[in-house]
Amino acid sequence: MSLRSPLLTASGCFAYGQQFAKFMDLRELGGLSTKGISPLPRHGNPLPRIYETASGMLNSIGLENVGCEAFLTEKLPFLADLGVSVWVNFFGTDFETYVECAKTLSEGGRGRIDALEMNISCPNIKKGGIEFGTVPEVAHRLTKACVEVSDVPIVVKLTPNVADIVGMADAVKQAGAAGVSLINTITGMAIDVRSRRSRIATTYGGLSGPAIKPVALRMVHQVASALPGFPICGMGGIMTGEDALEFLLAGAHCVQIGTANFSEPGAALRITRELRELMAELGLRRVREAVATLVPANPEPPYAPRSPHTEPK
Repeated sequence: MSLRSPLLTASGCFAYGQQFAKFMDLRELGGLSTKGISPLPRHGNPLPRIYETASGMLNSIGLENVGCEAFLTEKLPFLADLGVSVWVNFFGTDFETYVECAKTLSEGGRGRIDALEMNISCPNIKKGGIEFGTVPEVAHRLTKACVEVSDVPIVVKLTPNVADIVGMADAVKQAGAAGVSLINTITGMAIDVRSRRSRIATTYGGLSGPAIKPVALRMVHQVASALPGFPICGMGGIMTGEDALEFLLAGAHCVQIGTANFSEPGAALRITRELRELMAELGLRRVREAVATLVPANPEPPYAPRSPHTEPK
């Protein structure tokens, strides 16, 4: 897949694109990932479902969306005319609905969708709410089944709420995933001490924004180091061009801008300009010259104290 720019906008933070057209020229983006699409429309969770936190945001939208059929007929034509890379985020509530959604979007969006971004951070209602993205064997089987029914490359969006992110990435890679998106939100909560109630109606929500950037960078680097060459789309608190370059150095091949869109609708284009200027300053002519080029850490402190009784070598 070839992108005009390594910057895309992230799922859930850019709606279906039309809403941001008044703030920016969408054709200048590298691409965008849509709101999560399910086989049938969803109304989402009760209010309140967004709360600003220190250096971030909690959300529990509940994956509200128009459903596959309405997306293909009402939303996709606008996106396809932009000339940017279109990634359609999708999900299901059980194994069958994931596969159904992948098949419907692949067939209905043929030639207009560049990637299906599979969100496996969703609870499996048939298995007591366990997330598909927390058990490598389950993620492997689900990815394999969706890949088999889709003509469109599938990029799997992984949850950070796991003990072994490399194991999860390898499981979906072996199942045929074209790449992974790292990371989805981190589970968190906030409390109103006066009412003694959660700030979010569902009690827990997904934390995003600059607060999670160090975790996202660590996971991108771990996966890139363990699975060299496997495509990674990095995300998590990118607010500046320097943030974006950090993800590229850690091993991401492209990045997505999420929470920044809420405070600054045109953030993705500003960050693109900043990245271009920073790369020029550092003598980087192409994105590929930056990807996975983090210099290994020095295993010994540069100024380690030496015993007065030890002769220097």
